[in-house]
Amino acid sequence: MPAEAGMTTGALARRLGVSPTTLRSWDRRYGLGPAVRAEGTHRRWTARDIAMVEEMCRLTAAGAPPAEAARVARERFTESGGTSPAPAAPRTTAPGTPAQHTAAAMAAPSAHPEATAPPSPALPARPGGAGSGLPLGDVRQECRGLARAAVRLDAPELEQRLTESVVRHGLLVAWEEVMVPTLRAVGRKWESSGDRYVEVEHLLSWHIAGALRRAPLLLPRTAPDSGPPVVLACTPGEQHSLALEALTAALGERGVPTRMLGAAVPAEALLACVRRTGAAAIVLWAQTRSTASLPLARHVAGLEWGAAGARSRPVVLPAGPGWDRRASAGFPRCSGLRDAVETLSGLHTDDGGVRRARAR
Repeated sequence: MPAEAGMTTGALARRLGVSPTTLRSWDRRYGLGPAVRAEGTHRRWTARDIAMVEEMCRLTAAGAPPAEAARVARERFTESGGTSPAPAAPRTTAPGTPAQHTAAAMAAPSAHPEATAPPSPALPARPGGAGSGLPLGDVRQECRGLARAAVRLDAPELEQRLTESVVRHGLLVAWEEVMVPTLRAVGRKWESSGDRYVEVEHLLSWHIAGALRRAPLLLPRTAPDSGPPVVLACTPGEQHSLALEALTAALGERGVPTRMLGAAVPAEALLACVRRTGAAAIVLWAQTRSTASLPLARHVAGLEWGAAGARSRPVVLPAGPGWDRRASAGFPRCSGLRDAVETLSGLHTDDGGVRRARAR
């Protein structure tokens, strides 16, 4: 069949590895259909149509919900004229949040409990209103809608509001001004209600983690750096990894290569990862003092590799409210997510080396 005639639905389904029924469903539900219909009924998919559904497949395979993946694919190829993808267009609703005992001081990877994230200069805050049952206080408008969806355990609404918040405001603002305030409100409610609202916290945390992982698919990002990666890990016994998810997403947006190991990483596994990757930096998250391990931080900071006379050593950033300020003296510290992103983004030198982060 000549190229200008387009591809049939059956041929495209075989190419993508999906069923023809799936393609017809995407056309009916999301408007991702062929632009040309020959002989009145037969569908013919043009190069632009094919690129759009390929983008849909890529986004859903990466974990994006089908409706959001379809919207992003459609808008990218509509705005770009069918060539290179364009950033997703902003929308007008809001995001979600998890709880305080999961993220008591997660306004950013702070090395000390008293350190807080610097407020974003954008967008006005509004008094928290009734309806959610959560003690929100003076927060952004989006937090109220997110809190109501959380209390109702409305998973589709949470997903939509979180995604729209990231697309509309960007990752850093969405984290600091929408996700974290709602998380803290859920935590306060949980602490004051005799173990109620645990299910709210778990659902919110799960959806926030999903929104953070989808963020690189929805936002413009810098080309990836080819230098050594930043390794992010919770200390042994530490289960709260949501703040590291936010930092991983923010570094990915800057093009900084990362290796996210997640919760409760055994010391041996962490050391092996650092040696095998030649890491530029290691972020060690501890939510409580019982999980912060200065001997581990010092041991990791003392690792060396490479040829004699040109050995490399990693930068170690103890992050989270569990680290004692005096005991961790000599290590670099960050006051929040923005500060951590700037510190870790600035480690690579122009010749591919690694700068030492200044201890404060």
